[in-house]
Amino acid sequence: MPRLFTALEIPRNAAMSLSLLRGGLPGARWIDVENYHITLRFIGDVDGRTADEVVDRLDRIDRPEFQLGINGIGSFGGKKPHSVWAGVSPAPEMFALQAEIERICQRIGLPPDPRKFTPHVTLARLKSSRVDDVVHYLAGRGDFHTVPFTVCRFVLLSSRDSVGGGPYLTEEVFQLREAPVASSPVGQRVVEKSFI
Repeated sequence: MPRLFTALEIPRNAAMSLSLLRGGLPGARWIDVENYHITLRFIGDVDGRTADEVVDRLDRIDRPEFQLGINGIGSFGGKKPHSVWAGVSPAPEMFALQAEIERICQRIGLPPDPRKFTPHVTLARLKSSRVDDVVHYLAGRGDFHTVPFTVCRFVLLSSRDSVGGGPYLTEEVFQLREAPVASSPVGQRVVEKSFI
């Protein structure tokens, strides 16, 4: 059975902006543009019955679409950095969606996710990158940001055993409810909805 996880997709324009961050860091294995995503909940290897139950429950989620932006970059791993990521603007609707997915997974009997939800887009996995190189890379790109975009759905993705970073397969798509136009922070709806 493939590993399953729920995620938000990155629209093409934002993904293209993120792709410009590739390069300039020795020891980095860059994630392919089509595999950029924001993980909401890692589900893991589950049997077919559990997977069907997850899909059935996720399909009942009724939440509005929302605006997101990607801004800033950082690394995980401290003095032994293992990945570089782009940050995600904190949207209450995204955190509410993630919390509902977490509750659903626990009700089905999956163990709680031990990691605190830290929304991000992984840009590269690092193997033997020096801390100084990572600091230098991050310092030159800290003001990165994308134009806000509308999140109109979330997906259930699967991955096969690999080193990480894809390829990912979209197993299911779950639409979010269309939000009223007035909910946009700039008073107009951003219609960036084409996905890679």
